[in-house]
Amino acid sequence: MELPRINASEEVQAENIASYNHAKLVYRLGKSFSRYDTQYDILPELKFELSYGRAKPDIAICEPAEADWLRDVIRPTTPPLMAVQILSPRQALSDLTDKVLDVYFPSGTLVVWLVIPHFRQVTVMTPQGQTTLTTGIVRDDRTGIELDLAHIFA
Repeated sequence: MELPRINASEEVQAENIASYNHAKLVYRLGKSFSRYDTQYDILPELKFELSYGRAKPDIAICEPAEADWLRDVIRPTTPPLMAVQILSPRQALSDLTDKVLDVYFPSGTLVVWLVIPHFRQVTVMTPQGQTTLTTGIVRDDRTGIELDLAHIFA
């Protein structure tokens, strides 16, 4: 029996296919972060060309920048202050943690929130360590951003 051939890029794309829950979380997180949009740029699904590799957080929290509507930036090189990564249904958790440790932190991102929908949890990772929450308020002292998990996983 001959199996269909799948090239590596198709396989990677298949692993990162968003789902209903994933899309709902991106929306809810973005909506919750909107109260900070005068302090930060809240950027969903933007690809970054960082000093230690490429990254595409589900939501990036960045220093505010002036939009140049005539000359768009396709892949910013300045790392986000905070990145939010939501585990996709067929994605390995180690893929996300490797990206955090090998790309985000060495490139200068201060904090990454890993959202695990199945367990309704958020793990806040910094270069100094990590904390996992399933209830209550998630706070990031570096950016001042906080989020009530009850609203996200309602």
